[in-house]
Amino acid sequence: MSLVARYLEENGIPTVVAAAARDIVETCGVSRLLFTDFPLGNPCGEPGNVEQQRQIIGMSMDLLESATEPRTTVETPFTWSKGDAWKSLVFTQEQPWQTEEVKNAWLAKKELYRKLKAEKEG
Repeated sequence: MSLVARYLEENGIPTVVAAAARDIVETCGVSRLLFTDFPLGNPCGEPGNVEQQRQIIGMSMDLLESATEPRTTVETPFTWSKGDAWKSLVFTQEQPWQTEEVKNAWLAKKELYRKLKAEKEG
């Protein structure tokens, strides 16, 4: 979504990205980011919480209107109603869902990417 937003911006269409993965979206360099510190897949509010969702969409529209600088990030004031336990499943070194085989395959692809990038630049 971030790359689509950048493309639209480059072609004169203003955008706001609502996201729950701040570091990733900011790295992509979007013009306007509304960040909600919720589990991935929930940047516009908690399921079933219509009032919260309306407020977040309203904040997105306000950001579209009020941002004066490129790469503007605004954080919503909301907290996940079920607490922050979800973060311990994501921000952990163990990654219990990842098998050794999957991890090794990912590391091999990462190394290949670095090699190809170095060859292209060099």
